Amino acid sequence: MSDASPTRSAVIELKDERRAMHEGHVFLDEKCLLLAGEILRELQRFDQLQRDFGQQHAAALAALQAAVARHGLQGLQVQPPADLGDWRLRISARSLMGVALQQAEPAVAGGAGQSAAALAQLAVQPSPEAAACRLAFAAVLDQAVVLAAVSGNLERLSLDYQRAVRRARALQDVMLPELDRSIGDIEGRLEELEQEDAVWMRQQARV
Repeated sequence: MSDASPTRSAVIELKDERRAMHEGHVFLDEKCLLLAGEILRELQRFDQLQRDFGQQHAAALAALQAAVARHGLQGLQVQPPADLGDWRLRISARSLMGVALQQAEPAVAGGAGQSAAALAQLAVQPSPEAAACRLAFAAVLDQAVVLAAVSGNLERLSLDYQRAVRRARALQDVMLPELDRSIGDIEGRLEELEQEDAVWMRQQARV
């Protein structure tokens, strides 16, 4: 039973509130659909990137095994690392329904650093195995950057989707039904008051 005074203005106010809540529910439904579609697209991209990353990681491990077999663990540890040169991260941002999304990729300005020949001159015992290992793990780093950005997008999309679903359910299952009951209760009490007024007026007319 509503505590509001049984007046027509109270009914109008509650109906306006219900209309606003209904519009909010419709908006949240549309938001959930858009977020779900974007989650599916990002999942497809993530699956492909993860497969590529797995292949590159496996190739890097094979290159590492070959380099260890050639130089031994201690000999490989003194090999020069991959020179990333002017390696940096290029990030492009966008937004979907208030959710910040990013696309990241490695960017290299002014070349890729020292050449393989220059790195080989720095090595005590240069070898094709060490060079291949160096390049393989640099490729893994590049792929990991792209994969991490998509993974972050999925996390943010999932959290916002869950919040939108909870709010939509709260409106549909709790707040809107409560408003309907309050409106019905006040309208019922108004009808009773109007009937009482009509009876009183008839009685007064007979006097």
